[in-house]
Amino acid sequence: MSFSAPLLITAKRDGGQLGDDAINWLLGAYQRGDVAEEQMSAMLMAIFFHGLDHRELTTWTNAMIASGERLDLSGLSRPTVDKHSTGGVGDKVSLVLAPLVAACGAAVPQLSGRGLGHTGGTLDKLESIPGWRASLTNAQILDQLESVGAVICAAGAGLAPVDRRLYALRDVTGTVESIPLISSSIMSKKIAEGTQALVLDVKVGRGAFIKDERSLVLAETMVALGAANGVRTVAQLTNMDDPLGRCVGNALEVAEALDVLRGGGPSDVRALSVALAEIMLELTGIDDDPARHLDDGSAYALYRDMIRAQGGDPDAPLATAPLRETIFAPRAGIVQSVDAMKVGVAAWREGAGRARREDPVSARAGVIVHVRRGESVEVGQPLLELHADDDAHLAAGRAEIAGAVVIGEEPVDAAPLLLARVDASR
Repeated sequence: MSFSAPLLITAKRDGGQLGDDAINWLLGAYQRGDVAEEQMSAMLMAIFFHGLDHRELTTWTNAMIASGERLDLSGLSRPTVDKHSTGGVGDKVSLVLAPLVAACGAAVPQLSGRGLGHTGGTLDKLESIPGWRASLTNAQILDQLESVGAVICAAGAGLAPVDRRLYALRDVTGTVESIPLISSSIMSKKIAEGTQALVLDVKVGRGAFIKDERSLVLAETMVALGAANGVRTVAQLTNMDDPLGRCVGNALEVAEALDVLRGGGPSDVRALSVALAEIMLELTGIDDDPARHLDDGSAYALYRDMIRAQGGDPDAPLATAPLRETIFAPRAGIVQSVDAMKVGVAAWREGAGRARREDPVSARAGVIVHVRRGESVEVGQPLLELHADDDAHLAAGRAEIAGAVVIGEEPVDAAPLLLARVDASR
């Protein structure tokens, strides 16, 4: 059967369904260069408006997986489980979670990405550690999973390679927020990575990419894709109205994650790390208490082994910013809210994030949040602290952070962190 890109684009533009053979042909032809960028751009926009049903999306995702290689983790002596976050402000949980779950006896192949816009990237954070390297061969990944139990590294170019091109195209065509396209992008890489189980941390609220009830649809869609491919998958919806923890920025977040791994740190970072770890252990059948491994130092010891295995020096001091500016409370009262989006954008503008994937990032830039929703403050009390490498970036952060902390008179309860769990049976 022969296909043509214009006919398939027209069919989806008019709300029709694409057959399995048509989807496989389209993505294969695009990978070969037989479908032009402008044609795939039109198809992505048609999908943005009309979506993909479950059959179409499953076939689309499987075609993306089939565009490259798959890691084979079956030879490992431990059960495998991974976690993926849809992106948040101050979300350093991966740095805690990978060694924590490995300390409980699982193998955690955390193939991570870089930050874009107001959300930070796990690889950017870890690259603030002197000597640490993100790029590993498949053989090195397998060796580290067997010897250490955890690896956080960049996904190899061979895993779902067509997704790299589609991701870049979505970024410049206004189709990033399509739930089918987000789902297939995330799940194609996670399924190709070969893990037996997966926990999805789906962010909801001001600082999330998807801020409303569509986040539940995203969670349900990804869980269904995992189940269709034999990967035990659970999604946990979590609150991203407020920044997670008190530090936003690469080296700042590493330091805060280390506090948690040593048994301390902000209560919300610890609580989310333990909650996600418990689900990961449930999916692997391991009966253990992850909080115990934070308190007894075993998770921190495994973190150090993980960093050393990738060339990093866990004892090296982290870089600190030469310029800092504190924002003080203009009045006394009760903190009504701390806007995660404003904080995330401020850290981005200070240099902690990037507007384009090729942009450099600063290890030192970021924001420290000194107050939380519901806390009482006095006039002149520190609210926020900006960190930057130079005056221009400091001024950019200052402009974005205005109004991030709202102070009022009414008592405010802390927002719930864990919102809903989505299982395949839901």
